[in-house]
Amino acid sequence: MIEPFARALEREPGLRMIVIVPRHPDQDGWLAGPASLIGRADALRRLRRAGGNRVAIYDLENHQGTPVYVHAKVCVVDDVWAAIGSDNVNLRSWTYDSELSCAVLDEEEDPRPPAGALRFARDLRLTLMAEHLDLPAERVDELCDPVAAFDAFARSAAALESWHESVASDGRLSGGPPRPPGRLRPHPEPRLSRVRKLLALPMYRFAVDPDGRPPALRRTRGF
Repeated sequence: MIEPFARALEREPGLRMIVIVPRHPDQDGWLAGPASLIGRADALRRLRRAGGNRVAIYDLENHQGTPVYVHAKVCVVDDVWAAIGSDNVNLRSWTYDSELSCAVLDEEEDPRPPAGALRFARDLRLTLMAEHLDLPAERVDELCDPVAAFDAFARSAAALESWHESVASDGRLSGGPPRPPGRLRPHPEPRLSRVRKLLALPMYRFAVDPDGRPPALRRTRGF
């Protein structure tokens, strides 16, 4: 399901992609955790292979340092097309579960440079990015340029990660440097041992991400 994004990254050398995911699976047991991570690990590996350092993967925390479970399904492409809904980018959502999503392509052009954006998609992206960066409203327009926004996320996540490392090495939460603004943490690549992946595969195939297509479609890989 991630293949169209990967092909776009390979086709367009100027394209950048930001992905926000939960830090931990919602079910993080010895077997359920790996089962939930199989699809994510494969997808993120494919995106990184396609886009290299033009792909950035983050997770979120609140200002107390507690991970925020990201359950929103939002996608914004080129500040033109936006989708919000309940479906995940996997077989279960696209073939098995009942889902509800809304894709928006509005008619109002956004006057801010760079040109070509539509109002709803750009405003949605800027609102979410400003929240993740703790950016005040008067500075939101700084994120209109997609390269500037991509770099702002990288700087913010690096600063917060560095702060966490300094706190961990110092062994105290108070009296040290103040926590920098922002809620982004670099998301580590999910790593599964071969044994745990093999044990978790049946649960992944039949519970986490079952394929609800009829057999004929499965054989042709169609939808």
